[in-house]
Amino acid sequence: MQASLEAQARAFAAPDPARQAALARARALGLPGPRMEAFRTTPLRALAARTFAPPAATAPALDPLALAAIPAPRLVWVNGVLDEGLSNLTALPAGIRLDSAPAPEEEPAAEAFEAWNAALADGGARLVVEPGARIDTPLQLVFASTEDGGERAFHLRHRLVLGEHARLALATHFVGIGAHRHLATHGLALDLAEGAQLDHAQVQREDAGASLLLYTRARLGARACYRRVDLELGAGLCRHVLQVRLEGEGARLEANGVLRGEGRRHVETRLDIQHRARDTACELLWRGLGEGRSRVVFHGGIHIAAGADGTRAALSSKNLLLSGQAEIDTQPVLVIHADDVQAAHGATVGRLDEQALFYLRARGLREDAARALLTAAFLREPLAVLEDEALRGLLERSLDGALGLEDAA
Repeated sequence: MQASLEAQARAFAAPDPARQAALARARALGLPGPRMEAFRTTPLRALAARTFAPPAATAPALDPLALAAIPAPRLVWVNGVLDEGLSNLTALPAGIRLDSAPAPEEEPAAEAFEAWNAALADGGARLVVEPGARIDTPLQLVFASTEDGGERAFHLRHRLVLGEHARLALATHFVGIGAHRHLATHGLALDLAEGAQLDHAQVQREDAGASLLLYTRARLGARACYRRVDLELGAGLCRHVLQVRLEGEGARLEANGVLRGEGRRHVETRLDIQHRARDTACELLWRGLGEGRSRVVFHGGIHIAAGADGTRAALSSKNLLLSGQAEIDTQPVLVIHADDVQAAHGATVGRLDEQALFYLRARGLREDAARALLTAAFLREPLAVLEDEALRGLLERSLDGALGLEDAA
């Protein structure tokens, strides 16, 4: 893989200073291995041995019906290339615009794959919501992958800026259309100004052969509110690092998610929540499901800096283990350097309630239907945080489809 990344780097004839700096950072960090604490649980040996071709110059043809369920306004990338034919911005409300200006320089990447993403990214969504604008129709960002004559690696970087007291509903989709074995890295930078509000639903339904490395960095100003729910329902390997810095007084984060492992999948989410101002709050509600021979990894890190008095932080990680061969690792971490804070965390791993299962079976449900209903009830709790009904409905349909509830009745 290292040779593939270097080959893509050489394709930029005259890289700009920011790209050169990111490339130097990536080379200095080196590809991670199991001896690095942050990657101790991530299986990278097979990925590191593979060779990837760069993305094609144009997006491969994709049947529009494959994305018919995702409404406009939407932007669609296929195998890392923007597909203007599948994109549709005719319904884009006033107050939001595409920004073609280069993204401002950000802090250096903490991990090698994030640095490679910064060095190799060739495109992505750059959006600005004007101060005071209220965008209640969800904007859809779609990243579709499909077979394209080999194994490819593509890299995209996105930036979303919400002005003061702006409001946006956002949905991001990672969709696999047919079997493939591509590698994709995505970097998303979010900047919420004072009083801004972002409701964000992210659904990952990639093919079982796909590898996804995702990085999200969010900065919240005073009294900004960021609500998001992640559904990890696909891909053979998916690793997401979510870093949120609550920098303004009274900023609030509600970040929930569902991690579903099945087959031989590896799904991993790592949270890095940093409280840097007074009277900030975070509520983190995560549910995990281990089936087959999968592995689910959750790291929930909360750091309350000195001076961040009045902080309220709560983390819950509950998990269902439905197979004797599956594995679930959950690690809540709480570091406090401030006084006058309220903070709590908890983590559990268990199995379905046999009494509840017997109750449903006694009332005529097949065993598979009863298990699916109990599992869905357990996993749906994190979805309730989103106020936007369209986003919440999207998540509910995606989760029910993954659990096969349509066929279990």
